[in-house]
Amino acid sequence: MGQPTIKDVAKLAGVSISTVSRVMNNSKPVSPEAKQKVLDAINKLDFKPNELARSLVMRKSNLIGVIVQDIGIEYMAQLIRGIEEIGRLYKYDMLLTSSYGQEEQINNSIDFLATKQVEGLVIIAEDVSDETLLKLRETRIPFILLDKYHSFKTLHTVRIDYETEQYRLVKHLFESGHKNVLFLNDSADNILNHAKKSGYEKACSELGKDIYYLECNGKTSNDGYEIGKEAIALCKENDISAVACYSDQLAIGFIDYCTDNAIHVPNDLSVAGFGDGSIASIYRPNLTTMAIPYYDIGAIAIRALIKRIRQEDDILTDDWIIDANLKLRESTKSLS
Repeated sequence: MGQPTIKDVAKLAGVSISTVSRVMNNSKPVSPEAKQKVLDAINKLDFKPNELARSLVMRKSNLIGVIVQDIGIEYMAQLIRGIEEIGRLYKYDMLLTSSYGQEEQINNSIDFLATKQVEGLVIIAEDVSDETLLKLRETRIPFILLDKYHSFKTLHTVRIDYETEQYRLVKHLFESGHKNVLFLNDSADNILNHAKKSGYEKACSELGKDIYYLECNGKTSNDGYEIGKEAIALCKENDISAVACYSDQLAIGFIDYCTDNAIHVPNDLSVAGFGDGSIASIYRPNLTTMAIPYYDIGAIAIRALIKRIRQEDDILTDDWIIDANLKLRESTKSLS
């Protein structure tokens, strides 16, 4: 006799194949008597179900595939933590793979995870191409895209409203008595930069303030340092007492320039960042910033995906907008 099958177990236990499957997968309630019969039959036949075959029959692997650009990027690690911890509550394990921003690697990862019978996919990227999106749809595996720089009209996601949050931060600076506020933005042409610039301009317009705006060559601390000379000159010429920066890193680089040039933050100049990475609360002076709740974004995204997998109510009938939190720290001060 060959290897026993699920059919043999069902026959010996005197129950249906679906009852055996329920016992093996603990998917639906089975009477104690029937469960015992199945367990006895499994033991008697020494039945060892092949995991892959079982998942093919049940179409249930309890695996979620997560494709991340780079786990070394701090906010991506926070997103993953939210996905993993909430996924575990729903009895899902996570298979993680990194793309390092390479489209070919994303596509290879999609193929790899599909062979692992994942029930859903989460893609965490800074920019996903239309070709990759097409490939995702072709797999027919439910997926959620957490893409920082892109907005797809036909796909809903979990995100913050960058325009609104930048507006809130700049408005706070004006309401703290600062007559003029400079905004240091990243020069890259993407949806995120446009949204933040728009939020800054909206706050200025609403309060009848002049717009003072500089573009940096990037969003790192080096870029913040390099714009320092031009930014300080602009501040001195226009009685600017506060600077809002695209990112925490940009703000820290700019503060470093100020320190090297005998400009005290916040006594001479208030400086605010955006994001609230771990460095924001370690650096001196501690950075005033908008804290993005990445863990919560990951947690809501995985909940939405699992509901799709289980064909329950879709909680992403539109983008799920989550609020950022204004963190007031030592790098800004009130003038009012």
